[in-house]
Amino acid sequence: MSKEKQTQTLPDFDWEKAEDKGFGTGYSSADRSRLEAMYETTISPVQEKEVVKGIVVGITDREVILNIGFKSDGIVSFNEFRDLPGLKIGDEVEVYVENQEDAQGQLVLSRKKAKVITAWDNIQKSFDEDVVIDANVKRRTKGGLIVDIFGIEAFLPGSQIDVKPIRDFDIFVGKRMEVKVVKINYANDNVVVSHKILIEKDLEAQRQQILNNLEKGQVLEGVIKNMTNFGVFIDLGGVDGLLHITDISWGRINHPSDLLALDQKLNVVVLDFDEEKKRISLGLKQLQSHPWDSLEEEIQVGSKVTGRIVNVADYGAFLEIKPGVEGLIHVSEMSWSQHLRNPQEFMNVNDEISAVVLTLDRQERKMSLGIKQLTEDPWTQSSLKDKYAIGTRHKGVVRNLTNFGLFIELEEGIDGLVHVSDLSWTKKIKHPSDFVKVNDELEVVVLELDADNRRLALGHKQLEENPWDTFETIFAVGSVHKSTIVAKGDKFATLELPYGIEGIAAIKNLTKEDGTVAEAGESLDFTVLEFLKDEKKIVLTHSEVKPSATPTAAEKKEERAPKSQSSKPAADATVKESEKSTFGDLSVLSALKEQFEESEKKEKK
Repeated sequence: MSKEKQTQTLPDFDWEKAEDKGFGTGYSSADRSRLEAMYETTISPVQEKEVVKGIVVGITDREVILNIGFKSDGIVSFNEFRDLPGLKIGDEVEVYVENQEDAQGQLVLSRKKAKVITAWDNIQKSFDEDVVIDANVKRRTKGGLIVDIFGIEAFLPGSQIDVKPIRDFDIFVGKRMEVKVVKINYANDNVVVSHKILIEKDLEAQRQQILNNLEKGQVLEGVIKNMTNFGVFIDLGGVDGLLHITDISWGRINHPSDLLALDQKLNVVVLDFDEEKKRISLGLKQLQSHPWDSLEEEIQVGSKVTGRIVNVADYGAFLEIKPGVEGLIHVSEMSWSQHLRNPQEFMNVNDEISAVVLTLDRQERKMSLGIKQLTEDPWTQSSLKDKYAIGTRHKGVVRNLTNFGLFIELEEGIDGLVHVSDLSWTKKIKHPSDFVKVNDELEVVVLELDADNRRLALGHKQLEENPWDTFETIFAVGSVHKSTIVAKGDKFATLELPYGIEGIAAIKNLTKEDGTVAEAGESLDFTVLEFLKDEKKIVLTHSEVKPSATPTAAEKKEERAPKSQSSKPAADATVKESEKSTFGDLSVLSALKEQFEESEKKEKK
């Protein structure tokens, strides 16, 4: 090829222009403005940790590609769009910018976190602005329901579902319900909502209207919303009233559920209304006439009635003849026995029994009843005088102890008194408790019977012969016996003689031969100074006694015979004579004797 063909002619290059101008300086002001506007519309400033809107530009089986106006597109897992089954290219969604550029230079986005942040913002906004939210009930839980609001699970307490108690939460699962946010706890990610608050606002006007028109005696229709042991609460259409258990029925009931049920509709009457506390007292039984007003005229004093025991107290039991008509059976009218017992020993609640009307006051609506009147009074039995004739023996139960004796129940309603002096021939019993206890069985003998006054005198020692008839010969005046000092008082000492007999001795008569005074527990020889059979008293002395003469057989016989007015001074003279020879101080012994006899008489009385 020729050299002319290889040579090409190039245009002239303006080196001055290239040297004076830099890169990008060839744009006019209009071109620059147009390019900056185009750049701002295609790339927007993006901050990390914030929620932005993006446009779906691509969808695969595993990922969704989003354009958020950044220098690069972001990729989000397809699993985060499961709640949007109709997602397509061009849809706008919110995402959370986790990182503008990771190690691979990729923009990291999250729709799940964007949903959470947005939901909490919406919840806070709803709470601040008191906005009603449409929630979806997902499931029930302990004490309430779990609802979905803005993708966040919130708790709807059972008490906040409705103004009336809800007993079955399952009927709300899967349904939609309007709620309001009442509490937010960010620390525990806890939200509490209420549906009741919406209903209360709707009922406020209705409640105020009811309260304004409320008056005593007004009959209203209501629904039982709650039941307690003391009554039921009734919804009167936005305002609640209490129907006390005593105002449900004229008869006695143990629990309101005996006659009423939850959600039951019924008519009630307004008994009282407190405007300040807005408390309404309701009545149901007042809509019916009182049962006493329709009590049969055949029921009079002495009539026999039948009913059910509705209450048992310490003092008696209440018999319900018909609902609202009750009579009191006092414990004293349950048995002819004079010893009051627990009414539960005779009857229990719900027992069906018969009784006799004792008193009846229709105006005061009071009635007293008795059940012992259904049987014959044991004191009026024709066989009483033969059965409890004087001298007959019986066994009974000790029911009561007193200072002067004890009462024995021989049969139901028949009691007798055993005086303390009729318990033992030999022992000196100060109180019956020293001899017997309550509920012990004791055998007795009838001493006296007064059927008209319902009195029966009994004795226990009379079961045996009087040993003092024999003791009279053993402990004759002047006889000496080995005795033990049991106790010492200020003036007298108590001695235990043979056969378990007790005797007494003056303190100064305890002087021994050596001049000392005998003490309790010592056994010494004692001489009988006096033997008082009727008073069951033996007076002794340890000091030496020198009888003037040994008693003859005639004198002993005279001593055993009943003492008359003429013989007694002679016996006293003998005692005094012996006392003269022994003590030389008749006045002191005589005073002691009189004092002792007087105290014995008082004790016996």
